[in-house]
Amino acid sequence: MLMIPGPTPVPENVLLALAKHPIGHRSGEFSQIMGDVTANLKWLHQTQNDVLMLTVSGTGAMEAGMINFFSPGDRVLVVHNGKFGERWAEVAKAFALDVQEVTAPWGQPIDPDDLKSALAADTAKAIKGVIVTHSETSTGVINDLETMAKYIKVHGALIIVDAVTSLGAVNVPIDEWSLDVVCSGSQKGFMLPPGLGFVTVSPKAWEAYKVAKLPRYYMDLGKYSKDAAKNTTPFTPPVNLIFALQVALKMMKAEGLENIFARHQRHMSATRAAATAMGLPLYAPEGHGSPAITAVAPTTVDAEQIRSVMKKKFDIVLAGGQDHLKGKIFRIGHLGFVCDRDILTAIAALEGTLVELGHTGFTPGAGVAAAAQILMK
Repeated sequence: MLMIPGPTPVPENVLLALAKHPIGHRSGEFSQIMGDVTANLKWLHQTQNDVLMLTVSGTGAMEAGMINFFSPGDRVLVVHNGKFGERWAEVAKAFALDVQEVTAPWGQPIDPDDLKSALAADTAKAIKGVIVTHSETSTGVINDLETMAKYIKVHGALIIVDAVTSLGAVNVPIDEWSLDVVCSGSQKGFMLPPGLGFVTVSPKAWEAYKVAKLPRYYMDLGKYSKDAAKNTTPFTPPVNLIFALQVALKMMKAEGLENIFARHQRHMSATRAAATAMGLPLYAPEGHGSPAITAVAPTTVDAEQIRSVMKKKFDIVLAGGQDHLKGKIFRIGHLGFVCDRDILTAIAALEGTLVELGHTGFTPGAGVAAAAQILMK
């Protein structure tokens, strides 16, 4: 059982869609599917902006979301507090952008006032774009995107958002918050295997695109926009993934956005309550946990030992810590196609694992009871 932040579990009817025989991607039949998928993607993203599909990972979507709107030497402000936020600074530097950074320690949320101060100091308006990670997957921290978006809008820079583990799990009202470029990936809240990246582009971002000079070809979003208007793609798409996306979006639409967001919030709350009841410290502070993933920082046993026993004894896969956090945290994913039963199963297995590894200071059953109290409300 996958309990990681990606790839996430895939529903059976989505898997069956993947098993269909491919059809021609230049056929009328496929164009109809593209039209349906695009309309539902706009619903999910809460936007009237272009929502473009690329055959890439979340990182590929973010790279496309950066290189299409800047020229060499342009200044961008990267806001980061974890592994993936740091990656966007690396990508920007690789494309010869002038990178300024606002940071917070791993495990802590970004202080929006730090961003506000950095933008206020830019009286010359040299900063062309601000790159923000909404849900920092490496630490299980969610940042206050709404407040940061307000500050960026006042400044006038483009707002580019890594929503890879928040889109489809957390409310991200793109039009309401005036988000210019929002990037995500299929293997997260979309309940699909890896392979598709999504990039939304606002009219303001398209104006920047017109004068941007960074090199691009396969990642040229203008090509995707032009073809999307005709319900087609500039290059060969992963046809069967798009079959599956059509099914997954219909499932999400049937559940409804508010219910999807409430389910993820409930699963986060249950997981955090269970960890506390088991005497396991949480890595993200209260009020700043991501509804997509919970990071736990055990002090009495090694996090990698926990992951190993969970996999070997219970066939449950948890995510580990990255870089300096390896062995210090483990991460429980509750993103996408996850139900209450999955949460309770994972918590029960975790309790058994802790007992085997000699973790003391908790009553076996306390974690399941704490989670159930929230899930059964």
